[in-house]
Amino acid sequence: MSKKKLRLSKKVTVFHGRQLPEPAHVVGYAALIDFFDLKVTVPQTIALISEKNKTYADEQWKVFAPKYQPQENLYSQLAFAIKYEGINLLFFKNLFEKLTAKETEELLRHEPTGQSSRKIWFLYEWLTQKQLQLPDLAIKNYIPLIDDKIQFCLPDGKKSSRHRIIDNLPGTIDFCPLIRKTTKLENYISRRFDKSGYVSGIRKDVLQRASAFLLLKDSKASFTIEGESPKSKRAARWGQAIGQAGIRDLSPDELVRLQQIVIENPRFIEIGYRQKGGFVGEHERATGQPIPDHISAKAQDIERLMNGLLATEKILLQNDMDAVLCAAVIAFGFVFIHPFADGNGRIHRYLIHHILAKKEFANQGIVFPVSAAILDKIDDYRKALESYSLPLLDFIEWEETKEHNVEVTNDTLNYYRYFDATRQAEFLYDCVAETIQHIVPTEVDYLMRYDEFKKIMEDDFEMPDKMVATLARFLEQNNGALSKRAREKEFAKLSDQEIEKIEKIHGEIFNHGKAT
Repeated sequence: MSKKKLRLSKKVTVFHGRQLPEPAHVVGYAALIDFFDLKVTVPQTIALISEKNKTYADEQWKVFAPKYQPQENLYSQLAFAIKYEGINLLFFKNLFEKLTAKETEELLRHEPTGQSSRKIWFLYEWLTQKQLQLPDLAIKNYIPLIDDKIQFCLPDGKKSSRHRIIDNLPGTIDFCPLIRKTTKLENYISRRFDKSGYVSGIRKDVLQRASAFLLLKDSKASFTIEGESPKSKRAARWGQAIGQAGIRDLSPDELVRLQQIVIENPRFIEIGYRQKGGFVGEHERATGQPIPDHISAKAQDIERLMNGLLATEKILLQNDMDAVLCAAVIAFGFVFIHPFADGNGRIHRYLIHHILAKKEFANQGIVFPVSAAILDKIDDYRKALESYSLPLLDFIEWEETKEHNVEVTNDTLNYYRYFDATRQAEFLYDCVAETIQHIVPTEVDYLMRYDEFKKIMEDDFEMPDKMVATLARFLEQNNGALSKRAREKEFAKLSDQEIEKIEKIHGEIFNHGKAT
């Protein structure tokens, strides 16, 4: 098969329903997925060979000049993909299920000591856990498996003397999502938000109050995202758990503990890893038939996937990989697996807090209210989730159960351990930027202005704290004016002149020169 002509030279204008920017030849991973009919999503960025002498790239296309055209055989196409598109674990896992061991050995003899051959060889034995009938390499130099100019990886890795490869994969065989190096992510990382000192110079008491408020705000936001309106006690309980993120190490028992905090009444909910299928979506109103937006990992795969996720989390915490990228991999990997019958979404967002705390990203003494930022960007959040879930539906075979649940009938393990987490990482960094640049400063700014207002109310009107808080709330709810009802009830002892003065003071403090 390795010498077989792939016949990919046909120029096309549309590929898998996507309009090309110009008539071109599809190459690399996308071409091979199409040719071998692999049950794999086509990469978000597709490689093309233009007939014009130009090279350019955007989010959807990576266009090369004719001189980059690979030969029409499997090895040349793989070498092109590895060199210019990076490593696609899900692709290789599926490809190796198509190739026999002998065909793979024949493929590697094309360039026995070449970089591409060594990477393909390592990936074959790592992904299949089978050894090819090839002798260990005797050359001296080692090469990294992941090209850090294309994808994010561990700064160091384990050396495989057999292949002369440095295994710098940021994960384990049972859980290893990868993230491409996009301009957006590199720009965010270069800004070093973790070193920005975005709350430096703020009084400790203001910071503590802001942290307490943001903790509750984040907890309520996490419930709101799930379409719930919890009682204050339940939100405060979950907020307390968020405030302790990073203190306990993750484990299966710790995840169950978190689920028990989320699920106030477990009477109708299965606690612990699911023993049945699962999906996110709706039911057809008349028949109850499932209408999935996302299909969760098979129940029999959950323990293996979660053990892989927890092992990968330990690897990421021990290495100097960007905190937000690590949080994206673990948190979104968890929610895609969906290991519990209920509580997955809130624990997924808790894991963001956990990783950021463990990596000392938000070490300024304030809770990082990422759920509040997610709620503000709820449409983008949905798109980040659906960019993974919706294409995957085409490759999952399922049947409806008597309980109107789904039972997956094909092997789906690899989809949950080898996915591209680039879109999710970009979204999470958007939320981090929103939190640092707007949400936290806005809350701190409000508290400082409130303190100024409170001091004047105490000094000029001898008003107690509780009354000042009520007054400020009423003024905020009514655009700086005290309502007729409030004038006649809670603040009946204030004269019209005093109320007019208070409204003016409130307007000057809260409406002029407000920080953005």
